[in-house]
Amino acid sequence: MENFQDLISSVPSLELLTMNVLMAFIILIAGWTASIFAGRAVETVALRSSHIDPTIVPVVRHITVWSIRTFVVIAVLARFGVQTASIITVLGAAGLAIGLALQGTLQNVSAGIMLLALRPVRVGETVSVVGKADGTMEEIGVFLSRLKQSDGTYITLPNSVIWGNPIINYSRNSTRRLDFQVGVRYGDDLDLALGTLRNLIESHKYALKAPKPEVVVGAYRDSTVIVIIRVWAEASHYGDLNSDLHRTALDALKRAGLQLPIPLTEARTQSVAAECA
Repeated sequence: MENFQDLISSVPSLELLTMNVLMAFIILIAGWTASIFAGRAVETVALRSSHIDPTIVPVVRHITVWSIRTFVVIAVLARFGVQTASIITVLGAAGLAIGLALQGTLQNVSAGIMLLALRPVRVGETVSVVGKADGTMEEIGVFLSRLKQSDGTYITLPNSVIWGNPIINYSRNSTRRLDFQVGVRYGDDLDLALGTLRNLIESHKYALKAPKPEVVVGAYRDSTVIVIIRVWAEASHYGDLNSDLHRTALDALKRAGLQLPIPLTEARTQSVAAECA
């Protein structure tokens, strides 16, 4: 009889517990879904704005998503009577423990913050992380960054690796200077060679008129005079200009009547008459 009465008296508690579990489940599902939609909405709005750098969009999206999820977890725990002060204390202790255990990971976070703050590279720029990777920056995340290489493959690097190595940014400036070398054989008309190369550059569609191109003698080698061409081009046409000069420069010199700079070796023999005693 007493057991039956205890069972009857516990029914309200079971109903309350069931209601709390149900509400907690609804809050968790709704909050998790809302965080995803909020993250996507923030990303869409940020990408449409001309005042927001696309580089920081992934970080803002992640912060938005996990901020909402943190409040959702706190709300779920509050349904079961957990005090907010206790939650903050637990989160602080957990954060300290995780920070000590994941020092290397936190280095990536701090490096990501420095990349976003100082912006040595932005999304869409072509860069070289010296000794690590070359490619177009696709995303700078909280922990990792992703580059698309020229062969179409993706490479993911920790932020600390990018921040800790020299970064060459090929597309930050709108123009680039190409330094191109051509060999002219000794005995050929050097002035003719210089004029021919100068006409080739001045008439090239990718060569900029300003700054003015330069065609100068740079060095003397064993059998070749090195002529240096310095010409500026739009950053987007730098590779096209470089490739086209490799294709046309020697042909232009050949059409002008100059010989190809093939290394020559001169051999001399000397006979010595031996005197017979």
